[in-house]
Amino acid sequence: MFLSESDFSNIIKNTPLVSIDLCILKGRKILLGKRLNPPAKNFFFVPGGRIFKSELKQNAFSRILKNELGFSVRKDHDKFIKELGCYEHFYEDNFLDNEDFSTHYLVLAYLIPFSSIMKENEEVLNNQHSEFIWFDIDSDNSNSYKIHKYTLAYFKSPLFKNFE
Repeated sequence: MFLSESDFSNIIKNTPLVSIDLCILKGRKILLGKRLNPPAKNFFFVPGGRIFKSELKQNAFSRILKNELGFSVRKDHDKFIKELGCYEHFYEDNFLDNEDFSTHYLVLAYLIPFSSIMKENEEVLNNQHSEFIWFDIDSDNSNSYKIHKYTLAYFKSPLFKNFE
């Protein structure tokens, strides 16, 4: 469900948002996008998005994967997708890029092997990221790419340590 800017602003001022982050790994590299919009504007971040009112978590997962990246889960590959857990993200600003009110997310993060997804749509209109990179999670080069601290926190998960 899409909301007017005024309604959405009021919700962000008064409640946390529930969202999904997609940690897509190809070997020891993770897919990151440079964010165009606040919060976390100009930082590299894993793709993701919020869950809409009355939307099932699995439907939101599929929608975000398709709309942000043009991907879908391969048949019978959902068993390879792992839940990383629930994280809390706090930002001083909001989607309006002002500091009049902050943003609070409860984030459901998922670890997705690249081999478990396939390109569904070649034409993806992406208004969230200016570019994508495959970043080596074992690299100490995160400062040169301006990777957000909340994305770096995912790398500490034991599931990341054992992923090949």
